[in-house]
Amino acid sequence: MLPLQQLTQSQDFIRRHVGPGTDEQIAMLEAMGESSMAALIDETVPAGIRLPQPLAIGESKTEAQALAELKAMAGLNQIFHSYIGMGYYPTHLPNVILRNVLENPGWYTAYTPYQPEIAQGRLEALLNFQQMTCDLTGLELASASLLDEATAAAEAMAMAKRVSKNKKSNLFFIADDVHPQTQDVVCQRAEFFGFEVVIAPLGQLGAMDVFGALLQYPGSTGEVRDLSTAIEAVHSKKGIVAVAADIMALVALKAPGEMGADIVLGSSQRFGVPMGYGGPHAAFFATRDAYKRSMPGRIIGVSKDAHGKPALRMALQTREQHIRREKANSNICTAQVLLANIASFYAVYHGPEGLATIAERIHRMACMVAAAAQLQGITVRHAQFFDTVVLDGVDKDAIQARAQHAKINVRLDLDGAVAVSLDETTTIDDLSVLLEVLFGQRLDITALDQRVCSEAPRLDEQLRRRDPILTHPVFHQYRSETDMLRYIRKLEGRDLALNHSMIALGSCTMKLNATAEMIPISWPEFANLHPFCPAEQAQGYAKLIEQLGEWLIEITGYDAICMQPNSGAQGEYAGLLAIRHYQKSLGEAHRDICLIPSSAHGTNPASAHMAGLNVVVVDCDKSGNIDVADLKAKAEKYQQQLSCLMVTYPSTHGVYEEAIREICDVIHQYGGQVYLDGANMNAQVGITSPGFIGADVSHLNLHKTFAIPHGGGGPGMGPIGVKSHLAPFMAGHSVVNTGTDYCAVAAAPYGSASILPISWMYIAMLGSEGLRQASEGAILNANYIASQLSGHYPVLYTGRNGRVAHECIIDLRPLKESSGISELDIAKRLNDYGFHAPTMSFPVAGTLMVEPTESESKRELDRFIEAMILIRAEIAKVETGGWSHEDNPLVNAPHTIDDIMGEWNHSYSRDEAAFPTSAVREHKFWPSVNRIDDVYGDRHLFCSCLPMEAYQQE
Repeated sequence: MLPLQQLTQSQDFIRRHVGPGTDEQIAMLEAMGESSMAALIDETVPAGIRLPQPLAIGESKTEAQALAELKAMAGLNQIFHSYIGMGYYPTHLPNVILRNVLENPGWYTAYTPYQPEIAQGRLEALLNFQQMTCDLTGLELASASLLDEATAAAEAMAMAKRVSKNKKSNLFFIADDVHPQTQDVVCQRAEFFGFEVVIAPLGQLGAMDVFGALLQYPGSTGEVRDLSTAIEAVHSKKGIVAVAADIMALVALKAPGEMGADIVLGSSQRFGVPMGYGGPHAAFFATRDAYKRSMPGRIIGVSKDAHGKPALRMALQTREQHIRREKANSNICTAQVLLANIASFYAVYHGPEGLATIAERIHRMACMVAAAAQLQGITVRHAQFFDTVVLDGVDKDAIQARAQHAKINVRLDLDGAVAVSLDETTTIDDLSVLLEVLFGQRLDITALDQRVCSEAPRLDEQLRRRDPILTHPVFHQYRSETDMLRYIRKLEGRDLALNHSMIALGSCTMKLNATAEMIPISWPEFANLHPFCPAEQAQGYAKLIEQLGEWLIEITGYDAICMQPNSGAQGEYAGLLAIRHYQKSLGEAHRDICLIPSSAHGTNPASAHMAGLNVVVVDCDKSGNIDVADLKAKAEKYQQQLSCLMVTYPSTHGVYEEAIREICDVIHQYGGQVYLDGANMNAQVGITSPGFIGADVSHLNLHKTFAIPHGGGGPGMGPIGVKSHLAPFMAGHSVVNTGTDYCAVAAAPYGSASILPISWMYIAMLGSEGLRQASEGAILNANYIASQLSGHYPVLYTGRNGRVAHECIIDLRPLKESSGISELDIAKRLNDYGFHAPTMSFPVAGTLMVEPTESESKRELDRFIEAMILIRAEIAKVETGGWSHEDNPLVNAPHTIDDIMGEWNHSYSRDEAAFPTSAVREHKFWPSVNRIDDVYGDRHLFCSCLPMEAYQQE
């Protein structure tokens, strides 16, 4: 009989997370001609970079143990009602959206819609988001979300420079009532772009010669004013004006586009998304049609499929950083799709009438605060406001003491004043308590309301919205919960996500996002904290961030972690800024050359450009490795200017480069720093680490390696790990002290903090042993697929022993030459087999890059392998003339149910088209549209909701 301590379930999560069980692993190794997992790792990972000892994370915890420990940690947070404002507000997320979108793997495990035929659901939700944005901002074109308001403002500045016709000016104006965290991020971005920035009162703008300006509407302290005159002043000098706007205020106020704004941006957080101690929150971004090709981020456009049916897809900016590299408009690779979808469903759920009621109620309560102040003889700073009231000349210490006792947060960072921002969750009882906190006595709410109703409006009629909003039928059809539920479910059914089948995307690591990991993000203790609340109220977050940081330091081999970057691309940027600030501190600001291998992810050169670096490309050899001789030659040539090398490990070609230590040494020899891209950490954890290899800084994709789900294109988190010499130069924050003095790279001090519990749970439940087993499982699964497919397709790159890392590249170029079948045809045909295609034509054109992750079982791997082998047989039939080049199931893929039910004029059967395997017949995923015409969509750009008759006609 076993001792009690051995009868635990401590290994249960490891078994649940790593797909292949022990017997399956043995079978897979045998099929590869391998004797053991240890032997496979010996053949795959260079001995010189393997860690000499196991990770010191600790033993794995069961789901129950980890949840209990995290719950206790969450209990250290104190939930006060925050009236701080500054861009963050308590909200009510309708439960039908909470349960069926935020907590639903059908929505949160989907990938970026690069395969639009199997992503029509989230594309429609994003199109609704764009329509909502256009309606509220008064501009013609909107994106499908950016990372947060502050980084969206920084993108607006860069865009203004691109499109402004005032080419002589290098000056950007920021109004002094722009939120301080936004000022911080924009100033940081301007530094290495070489822009001059002035922060001044709006009244001074007219006298300045600027290429662009950033204004806040309403201002950070709540003032509502007509911006038309200021905008005209900038336009008279051929400049561009961006307005950062409050989305709820836009329901009631005149649209900035109507005042002449060229760009309008802001956070959609108020539309149902929890504050979450700072994120994730989707930014909205809108501009004029004339500037569409300079717009950052992704745009969803309406095109048509092969049969002329309306179909949605990403337009214009689709993967532009992969193509344009350092010439890309932005380094943005992900956005906040899940949160944008929540905001769009919030608008659909409430409709224009519901939103107007919410906005009017918020404004009415703010007016009651102002009326109470005037009754008490207290000065209200602004005559016109929407939700924020500033009280001048008050006893701040007394108010703060009463607020603490009542568990209320008010804004206290204003000289000689206190400010409060009302929100949709504020009840009459809440308002009564707030007034008592502010004025020291209980007031008659009914009398105050009557006073407000009898007084002149606080908003000038000229500043109120007059035009109707959200007129499209989608914002009027779903009022009952039954209807809303069915609409959400209808859209979910059009998307292929991880709850249906594996998504084997190279370099994107679509692994299991375990339910236990996801549960804590809905806990109020994590969801309902304001990012600028007093530190003593966020002790649970502090402990979570500290412990997760310690684990990530152990995993990466670095000395310090910065949790602020809220995407991988932001992490790249933050890491490069740390290098640049460090070198500047040494008197080496002239170092501005960044060496980047030709195989690099497109965000690398784009991020380098944003950090003010000039990119020099390093060649790769025929095996896919960095050409060390070329690297040495270029490092020596540019030794006086060399800032850094950006390298991915294992390489973007999917192999462990044996010369990686030598590569790091070469860069250090010439005074440079090594930035190791963390995109492929899933092949490192527990086996090697960037710090051990010799790198100085890396970002980590928590939405890849550490189980935060992709959410259809976001959220993400990209914290950076650094060696000790770079630690003082990590991003800081102007509102919350994070330990460094440098400017922020994101709006919130700890980025998208509310999703950090996911990665904490992942690491806690795997423990030291499980983390290593996960990496070994990823390597095993990739090599199993490579070995099983190598007899049918060439595997493009392998290491010395014929092994790949955690991903492999299938070369389709010879087949295209022999059959005319392209990688695109194979990708779309995989949809018919129930699979999302692997990464297509990256890093090598004409290939598929496959990353199965450790979470997929042998059964699922075999199903994918079977599909690829059968597709090879289909290609052979085209090669031999059994099917023509013009009519075969590959070039016509994907096939919809309409195809199968309609008239059939093909040389292959309906069964061959739709049910190529028994597994597909048993569980069929139907693409909702046929292959989409991308060229048509870009030539006839239409990025808002189609009228219903467009669908009815079809």
